[in-house]
Amino acid sequence: MNTKLFTKVAHVSAISREEWLEHRKTGIGGSDAGAIAGLSRYSTPFEVYCEKLGIVPEKQDTEAMRQGRDLEEYVAQRFCEAEGKTVKRFNYLVRSKQYPWALADVDRIIVGENALLECKTTSPRNPTDFESGDIPPYWYCQVQHYLAVTGCDVCYLAVVVLGKAFYSFKIERNEDDIKALMEIEQKFWDENVSKKVEPLPDGSETADEVIRGLYSQSDEEIPCVDLTIYTAELAEYRRLDEEVQERQTRMAQIKQEIQLCLKDATRGTTDGCKISWQTQTRKTIDSKRLKAELPDVYEQYLKESVSRPFKINFSED
Repeated sequence: MNTKLFTKVAHVSAISREEWLEHRKTGIGGSDAGAIAGLSRYSTPFEVYCEKLGIVPEKQDTEAMRQGRDLEEYVAQRFCEAEGKTVKRFNYLVRSKQYPWALADVDRIIVGENALLECKTTSPRNPTDFESGDIPPYWYCQVQHYLAVTGCDVCYLAVVVLGKAFYSFKIERNEDDIKALMEIEQKFWDENVSKKVEPLPDGSETADEVIRGLYSQSDEEIPCVDLTIYTAELAEYRRLDEEVQERQTRMAQIKQEIQLCLKDATRGTTDGCKISWQTQTRKTIDSKRLKAELPDVYEQYLKESVSRPFKINFSED
């Protein structure tokens, strides 16, 4: 680790998690890198932008996140046993001098090597083929980000697949990948975060959640917005909507053909496909009858929800 390449921002053991989260808003961390590059399963550039500007609340701590932190020491111990190496904590959040927006909070450093250790825990349902040597691309981005900030040559990745297996990977510093990643990060920080210009959403469910959170309530006092600049996009939307409807009709036709073939059978099979058409019974409240016969009870148990449905209605040509 080349300490001349970065400055220490905070001693992570001496600050609260809330303070640590505030420091993270002042730059791009390793866990942000994959999202900004469009390679994360869990986040998007749009979401990272909102987090950096404090537009949305910090993500709630999940059980997976808690276990990941609590098991970090265990993962490090497994790595040392497997690889015969010694590691130690660094305990600092640092900022790159070459890339002032780039932050790093590394898990461990390898004693006697210019190398880092990143500890990971993941679910057995993770689709990554760790056995064949694959790692998720957003982890790779995180590792190269840390190597860029610290000047280290190697980052080892120790992975515990909960209840299933342990894996260890050696990831070399790649100057071409670092250059490309730093260019993406710099553009994001300079053109979006610094100028407070929202990056384009990517159609993900995550972006949907962020937008719903930001604009959950409509205001009838605001005049109708001119959307002429989106004429081309709306024409594309209409074309795609028609294609979706055609495909849904064809899918429904195929389903109906198979149902006619199954008749009263509950199952059917073909190569690589199992089909089930089984009778199920469920009980629901007859809300219409309840309202008519016991209106007071109905009112007592009414639950109000607020939504803001998005609709597009095309006029006929």
